[in-house]
Amino acid sequence: MSNIEQTLSIIKPDAVERNLQDQIKNEFKNNGFEILKEKKIHISKEEAEKFYKVHESKPFYNDLCAYLSSGPIVVMSLQKDNAVLENRKFMGATNPKDAEEGTLRKKYGISIDKNSVHGSDSVENAKIELDFFFKD
Repeated sequence: MSNIEQTLSIIKPDAVERNLQDQIKNEFKNNGFEILKEKKIHISKEEAEKFYKVHESKPFYNDLCAYLSSGPIVVMSLQKDNAVLENRKFMGATNPKDAEEGTLRKKYGISIDKNSVHGSDSVENAKIELDFFFKD
């Protein structure tokens, strides 16, 4: 039985700066993800703070917000069977040094902060995050 879900993926500023967005999009397509919507945007620090509100109490919150708003990003709505979990696995560990071979963060991530991609961590958050960027 299929369990088609949608999840948010963000190609972060470090990857866009290195012009990796087409490569990363192809990686998703080659791994069975369908890209339903995408756009390249540059968000403000205030928007980043709203987006990462769930992490507000964490010590890395300010750096995270400053980083996400530091340059253009590509936001995408991905669809696949069990998209949220599949995308988490495909991205790899937050720290590229700990990520498994073949994962996006292992291939493209520079550091724990500049790890090239973001993905929703639950079906509920995927809905919230997709609405944040793709409210019609």
